[in-house]
Amino acid sequence: MIKRIALGVTGLFSVAVLGLELSAATAYANKVDCGKVMAEVSAGKKTKEIAKDLSISTSSVYRCKKKASGGTSMAKAGSKASPAASSAASPAAVTSPASH
Repeated sequence: MIKRIALGVTGLFSVAVLGLELSAATAYANKVDCGKVMAEVSAGKKTKEIAKDLSISTSSVYRCKKKASGGTSMAKAGSKASPAASSAASPAAVTSPASH
């Protein structure tokens, strides 16, 4: 009786592992073309519209937008501070090349 239970558990475990492997392969095969996504963004479409038109998830659209913007929200925060930083860095930038 214990052998049958062990065999059944092993069989279920094998099926579960095989199912996970197949879903990982499917997810890898469904790469998102961020170029198409960004073309739709440039055309002024909303995230949900883009996801529906390209048959992808909204998170994939957001991921492409994030990739195109250069990364995280910290980069966006840094770009807001960059005009002040660039005006402060301008004299240093001018003197640095002259010193070389």
